[in-house]
Amino acid sequence: MASLIPYSNYDRALRRFPFDMFDELLSSPLVSVASDGAFKMDVEDAGDSYVVTAELPGVNKDEIDVELNEGRLSISVEKHETEEHKAKNFLHKETHEWSATRGVYLKDAATAGLTAKLDNGVLTVSIPKQDEKVNITKVTID
Repeated sequence: MASLIPYSNYDRALRRFPFDMFDELLSSPLVSVASDGAFKMDVEDAGDSYVVTAELPGVNKDEIDVELNEGRLSISVEKHETEEHKAKNFLHKETHEWSATRGVYLKDAATAGLTAKLDNGVLTVSIPKQDEKVNITKVTID
């Protein structure tokens, strides 16, 4: 009975029919995670260092990989379902497995002295700066 449409609204329901399916698809949790880059990340220039914060609610520190490679800081997350959850018989489940990587280029980032801390779902990475090396060589023309 809940799926019956009153006759007065039937014409309007037919005009919306294909669009209702697309609205449902686009409002699903899986699509919103994928379209948002999976997690929010802020980069702050704190004078003598950079402070990068990433919002990772529900993620454990063993599911996060932080790497600095030639000035590019990458934060990768692989969220897996635990065996405890796989054994349960869910009628409706909105949590899922996902993975995402975000990165930022920091041209004068030092490779020594990096620190990372996960507190209440917020990852904070502190990257000290180094004196920028000048890689420009002036060539005289003969």
